[in-house]
Amino acid sequence: MRFPIERYSFDKNTDYHYGQFPPGKLDYELLLMPMADAQAALARYDQTLKSLHNSDLLITPLRSQEAVVSSRMEGTLSTIDEVLRYEADADDAGPSEVRLETLEVWLYGTALKKAQNSLLAGYEISEHLIRSAHANLLRFGRGAAKNPGQYKTQQNYIGDDASREITFTPISPEQLAPSMERLVAFMNDDQFPPLLNAALSHVEFEALHPFDDGNGRIGRMLITLSLWKKGLIEEPNFYVSAFFEENKTEYIERMRRVSGDGDWSGWCEFFLRAVSTQAEQNLETALAISTLYEDMKAVFRETLNSQWAQLAQDFIFTNPVFRNGRFTGRSGIPVPTAKRLSRLLFDAGLLVEIEPASGRRSALYAFEPLIRLVRT
Repeated sequence: MRFPIERYSFDKNTDYHYGQFPPGKLDYELLLMPMADAQAALARYDQTLKSLHNSDLLITPLRSQEAVVSSRMEGTLSTIDEVLRYEADADDAGPSEVRLETLEVWLYGTALKKAQNSLLAGYEISEHLIRSAHANLLRFGRGAAKNPGQYKTQQNYIGDDASREITFTPISPEQLAPSMERLVAFMNDDQFPPLLNAALSHVEFEALHPFDDGNGRIGRMLITLSLWKKGLIEEPNFYVSAFFEENKTEYIERMRRVSGDGDWSGWCEFFLRAVSTQAEQNLETALAISTLYEDMKAVFRETLNSQWAQLAQDFIFTNPVFRNGRFTGRSGIPVPTAKRLSRLLFDAGLLVEIEPASGRRSALYAFEPLIRLVRT
């Protein structure tokens, strides 16, 4: 909270549900069909991605989109254009200027990738992985002063600064350690079907609110990792934040009702609806990117008239905003040829110059047709 806690009203407050996780039972009659729908939609998305040529090219912009949306839910406002522009320079000297909000969104993407790499290396979802992801998320910017990678030591609250109303009081710091241990054990067991495990794990993590900042972003990140580790998706490439943002009022209220009314089943039904709807939307976006990729094959081939046309296209789909120096130096195309190809693409209107070359810094280009598909 931005103001001293004594200035807030607790009239609408709900306290954490001590001793009630995991729930003893769920209403499977209510959840059976939504769970079947969500699993089928997720399977369609996953199978379609596997069938597409070079699906990794399709996922890069989706991951950037997720970083923007998940961060925006916590009040960190940036655009996918700003994030892609920052990424174009992040491995080099970095841009001369960057907004803190853009840096924080970029950190979300890097934290997610590092967590995915840990799981790829064979590690389980653990408290160490969660704290490491949090440390990566908050290592720069405003969150750097909020104990990155460390659990809270003081009581935190969820509320509305404008109305100064506290709406939820998470678990106390004194009881956090055993509760986090219980949550991580639950995430790695098979007591509930995988989708319900992910649903219950997410709402419990948010209710624990274990960190001073960044809880929402870490919580949504864990959804992707949980679905992957449970085998519901073959790669950790499913993102659900867009549905939660579009239905933010219900998202928050459904989580609050778990503690206030014990309505675990109502939350699970909402979560399953989120997965089902978002899987269809993600599939639509992935197919649009795939269609663009296939359509552009002939365009790149005719424009460039080069054996390197496919490699140039793959680089640009993976890096829709890029410095020309990176293209000429890292695309795998001989440097003189790469310089000629980027000029041909620019002259043909396929690339937009968003920053001209200046001094030692090469021109910054954007592939607008792809960015348009994931712009939020």
